[in-house]
Amino acid sequence: MKTILWATLTANGNYAQSGPDNPPTKEALHDFAAQAKAAGNFIAGRRTFEGLRGGGGPGPFGEVDIVVISRNAAEFPGAKVVRSPQEALDYLRQKGHQTALVSGGADIHNSFLEQGLADEVIFNVAPVLEGKGLNLVIDKDNYAFKHVELLDCKPLGGGVVQLRYAVGR
Repeated sequence: MKTILWATLTANGNYAQSGPDNPPTKEALHDFAAQAKAAGNFIAGRRTFEGLRGGGGPGPFGEVDIVVISRNAAEFPGAKVVRSPQEALDYLRQKGHQTALVSGGADIHNSFLEQGLADEVIFNVAPVLEGKGLNLVIDKDNYAFKHVELLDCKPLGGGVVQLRYAVGR
C-alpha cells in the first residue's frame, strides 16, 4: 500500500499550526479534500480529526473512509478508531485501498516517518513565518538523514507552493 503524508509547513520549515490567528489556507484545504477523495480515505490524529469535522457531520468527507489514531478515544461516528499507524494501514488494506493519505498532526506524521511507513510526502508551504513550531522528524533520538526524490513542484495559489517527494523505505 502506498502511504502519502500530507502536511502544511511554514515558509521557515515548521509544521504549520492552525488556529484562530493562523487559519489554514483555503488552497491547502481544497488540495487536501481533493487528495482525500482521490485516495478514498485519510488517516488523522484525534485533534486533527476534530478540527476537520468542526461542528460534526461528514462535511466534504462523507464518501471517504476515515481512520483516527488515538490511544484514548473510544469511538467517533463516521470514523474507525485505531491505536497505531500500522493498525490504520492494515484496516485500509483490508477495505481494499491501494493508497493511504495521512493528514496528521505532527505526532502522527512523525510516527509514520519513524517507523518507515511513508512512501511519499506532500508539503504545502504556506506564506507565513512561525516563531515557535513543531518539526517533522525521521528519528527523534538521533541525528539522521533520509534522502528523498522530488516528484513534483507546483503553485496552489495564494502564495502556497506544493512540494511532492518520494521517500525510500
